[in-house]
Order: sequence, then structure tokens, then C-alpha cells
Amino acid sequence: MTLARRALLGAAGVAALGAGAWWSNRRLQPASPQDTALANFWTSEFKTPHGAGMPMAPLQGRPLLINFWATWCPPCVKEMPELDRFAASFAPKGGQVLGIAIDQSDAVNEFLARTPVKFPIVLGGLGGLDLVKALGNAAGGLPFSVLIDAKGRVAQVKMGSTTEVELEQWAKAL
Repeated sequence: MTLARRALLGAAGVAALGAGAWWSNRRLQPASPQDTALANFWTSEFKTPHGAGMPMAPLQGRPLLINFWATWCPPCVKEMPELDRFAASFAPKGGQVLGIAIDQSDAVNEFLARTPVKFPIVLGGLGGLDLVKALGNAAGGLPFSVLIDAKGRVAQVKMGSTTEVELEQWAKAL
């Protein structure tokens, strides 16, 4: 065997060893708080404002915009009609929108009677604020939007109001 061939085989062996060590280390690293929060989210069930349970697992596998909001939050209230229009344009592209209200069911039902939306709304309660923080909003401010791609990864986050144009740009980037 020539010296050049030995060097090439040695380099390939070192590269394979390095790749194996990298993969092993990556698998042993703990999941990020965001990954853990999403894993818990997909296995959870939230109540609708009318009291029915809504599991999150069926939402997995397609792009999903989650909007955390409250009836007492003026920017949240202002963006609801825009979110509803975005939901209507996002659905034919395979996307979905979910509103998680950090609020009481009575207040949400009263709001939805005045400002109906076609996308699902669930109640997050105080646990919803824990989810907001775990998904990257340490301050826990509202509104807070998270776009999850079809593979279940966070693609975008924003604390504060969104616009229809901004949401359409996010959707196109997926």
C-alpha cells in the first residue's frame, strides 16, 4: 500500500470517528427548553371557551401559527381580524392558526361574540404564560406569536402585534 493511500484511509478513518463522536454528543445533549415545550405542547389538550377539550396532536405535521392573546390586551384585540384573514389565506397552503387565550372563558366568549374568528381558540390559563416563556418570550408579554414549521421546529417568534403582510412573509419563507 502506498503512502498516499495510507494517508487517505487514515484521514477517512479520522473523519468517520469525528462524525461518530459528534453524532453521539449531539444525541446526549439535553433538549432545549423550546424543544421540550413543543414536545409537551403536542401531547397536551386545552379547553375551548365553551369547555370542550381540544388535543394539540392533530395540529402536528403542518405549519402552525400560534397566537397568544387576551381580551384585556388592546394590541391583541386589534390584530384578531388580521389573524382571521391570514388564517383564511394560510389554510389553502396547508397552514393553520391557533389562538391561545390567556384569559377567562367568559371574557373570551363575550369577545368572540363581538369579534368572531374562524380559527380555533383555546384557553391557556396561567399555564399558557409558562408556555409563552418556554417558547422564547421571557417577559411573558402579549400578544406573542410563534410560527412552527411542518417538521415541528420554531421558524419565527414575535412579541408584539403582527401584521397580515408580516405573517404572509413568514408563511412564504417556510
